[in-house]
Amino acid sequence: MAENPEAAPHTARLSATPPSRGAPRRAIPADAIESRWLAPDRFAIRRIDWPGLSCADAPLRGSLLFLPGRADFYEKYAETLDGWHREGWRVTALDWRWQAGSGRFYPGTRIGGVDDFATWIDDLAAFWAEWVQTSPGPHVLVGHSMGGHLVLRAVAEARVRPTALVLSAPMLGFVTPIPEALQSAFGWLMCRIGDPARPAWSEGERPGDTAATRGATLTRDPDRYADELWWRAHRTELDMGPASWDWVRKASRSMRRLAQPGLLEAGAVPVLVLAARYDALVSWPAIARAAARLPNAELLEFGAESAHELLREADPVRDRVLAAIAHFLARHAPGAL
Repeated sequence: MAENPEAAPHTARLSATPPSRGAPRRAIPADAIESRWLAPDRFAIRRIDWPGLSCADAPLRGSLLFLPGRADFYEKYAETLDGWHREGWRVTALDWRWQAGSGRFYPGTRIGGVDDFATWIDDLAAFWAEWVQTSPGPHVLVGHSMGGHLVLRAVAEARVRPTALVLSAPMLGFVTPIPEALQSAFGWLMCRIGDPARPAWSEGERPGDTAATRGATLTRDPDRYADELWWRAHRTELDMGPASWDWVRKASRSMRRLAQPGLLEAGAVPVLVLAARYDALVSWPAIARAAARLPNAELLEFGAESAHELLREADPVRDRVLAAIAHFLARHAPGAL
């Protein structure tokens, strides 16, 4: 069912000049390298690396690995990733298997799917084991949305052990009228009464979204949202649509796994959790509960001024997000090891 592209990595430097805070948004920075990492089963997964420092005088901070959300791609975060690099981090970002430029679970469709969330955890653990051996510490892990869910689960299950962990709007619960206790059963039912591979909604990132309303669900910054559309148009392999009902069922099962008593409580890694109370995609109450269970966590809440993509929000919010991350890392990952 799933496919794995063997296409050559991108080398083109796509250019445009949208409003910027000093880093590229519609271009791959000149000092970044796109390539592919082979998972243990030889599946080719796209990656991007800033392997050196952008300034000879910049102090080496360590290494930072970023994992994006569902239907996401690292190009959307070039502005932020390049900014961290200019601060002295050796930065890497990775696709999830069957997302962005790393193939599709349902070949020939825009529907997102996975055989099991554990496959993504296995990929992250294998990549992490190699990455920490070839990059300077301290080693920081950052995950957004579904990526936040997966990196938190990998840490909770002791598959990876970063020096510090940053979660941006982690997917720890859905925003839905279906009661939380019934969500997994509802996903199972929808898979039983129809094709599990059928899309769980029609457009956007949630039921009820349209192409016109999707942007407001993600960010209050229309220019940064336009950047995403630009990348989807110029690298058409990045374009992914709704998730399947089978993905919904498996996501609910994975969230139930994280909710098991004692799993999060056993963690010792410092965690910064960033979340918007009025996020229309992921559940604020679920995030707040998880943060309270983590023994070494800090929770920074945003209000109606922010939508889901905190790292791609309007500058007043995004500047606060980046400042909070910088302050957190200065305390918990203070310098090269």
